[in-house]
Amino acid sequence: MTAEGKLAIVEDDPLLLDQLVWTLKGKFEIHRAGDANAGLALLELEPDLFLVDLGLPPTREPREGLDLIRSIREKRPDATIVVMTGETDRRYALQAMELGAFDFFQKPLDRSELLLILSRAFERHKLLQENRALKEEIVGRQSFDELIGGTAAMRDLFRSIQKVAPSNATVLIEGESGTGKELVAHSIHRASLRRSAPFVAVNGAALQDTLAESELFGHEKGAFTGAVASRPGKFELAHRGTLFLDEIATLSLAVQAKLLRALESREIERLGGRRPIAVDIRLIAASNENLEKLISSGTFRQDLFYRINSVTLRIPPLRERLDDIPLLVDFFAARYAKRHGKRQKRFTPAALEIFRMHPWRGNVRELEHLVEMVTLMVEEEEITPAHLPLTFGHRNNGEEDGGWTLPFSDAVSGFERKLLQRAIANADGVKAKAARALGLDPNQMKYLCRKYQL
Repeated sequence: MTAEGKLAIVEDDPLLLDQLVWTLKGKFEIHRAGDANAGLALLELEPDLFLVDLGLPPTREPREGLDLIRSIREKRPDATIVVMTGETDRRYALQAMELGAFDFFQKPLDRSELLLILSRAFERHKLLQENRALKEEIVGRQSFDELIGGTAAMRDLFRSIQKVAPSNATVLIEGESGTGKELVAHSIHRASLRRSAPFVAVNGAALQDTLAESELFGHEKGAFTGAVASRPGKFELAHRGTLFLDEIATLSLAVQAKLLRALESREIERLGGRRPIAVDIRLIAASNENLEKLISSGTFRQDLFYRINSVTLRIPPLRERLDDIPLLVDFFAARYAKRHGKRQKRFTPAALEIFRMHPWRGNVRELEHLVEMVTLMVEEEEITPAHLPLTFGHRNNGEEDGGWTLPFSDAVSGFERKLLQRAIANADGVKAKAARALGLDPNQMKYLCRKYQL
């Protein structure tokens, strides 16, 4: 008989364990553990079901099993767990179900009851797997590399990336701040023939005008005060790969001229150097400003614009792709639950509807920040409008442009401060206790208390 799946049994009574194995042999591939630590280690085997006794060593008190269930659910939020208890009082079994256990049965063992419960539990596990596979298939159809989106505008962008990536054409990416211009650049690089070579990103706005030339083209020892050693620039570091130059509009006209010369000659000269250095790079430039308007105002070179404008890709702002919000929220909720060791939050339709009303001036970056903040600061798994920052979703009717009563960052700060104040008050002023209640580590709590002077 072929086993239906893997079953992890955590039971310290060897006689009962043998009885369980005999009852379930052939139906499941069985893995055993006699205490909570060994049971938690069985996670590495990726069992389909857990069968857990509550009265485990060393105390054999029900809390041992409850703590194990809590640990399993923290590491595998979708784990299917069935509980065994010898307690005549059902309250511990009900506590286990509150923690996420699927079902329970009471000892002594009733073979028919056990088989029925495990059969239902395994059906639940298979349904979760099918739902997960379906979701991954949907995401696969609505994503490209690390970009997420199923709207027509995003599908057009994905097709354009696929077309331009295999070439060596210079690409100009246009989009507001927070739309994901560097992600698009990464996607082009990874789909190109240069994928095995370096991808070097540089933000033009972060370059001081006096040091921009050194950062891009490198310098020789003694080229200027503080140049104690020779150093290659971004062009050399990106040799045979891709150079991503973000916020190109912020470069001075003098640096723009040297950039144009490097692109046309495919050579650079280090600051203080005397010999040209051949470089083979593909340039991907990005801007959140209208470069043609900057040309008219005299702050951007027209010849450089023509040189970098071989192919232009436009990333739509989030307000033009509102139907992508549920997909993005689910993606970020999964990412930050895993990163911070939390359970994944579920956003109710009412919360998602408020998201559709928000102007999202910070675009996807603003949405990402909000989902991470909620993952860290809200205890409940289901997120409703009540969990969102103060004033989020409440328009200021006096503003014709659909503005909000507070900037997003101020609303988030107000929400965080009030949440911290409430948690500290509930913990009788003990910040360590408040941190545990909020699911924060000591460093996170220390940072937030310092930030809000609490």
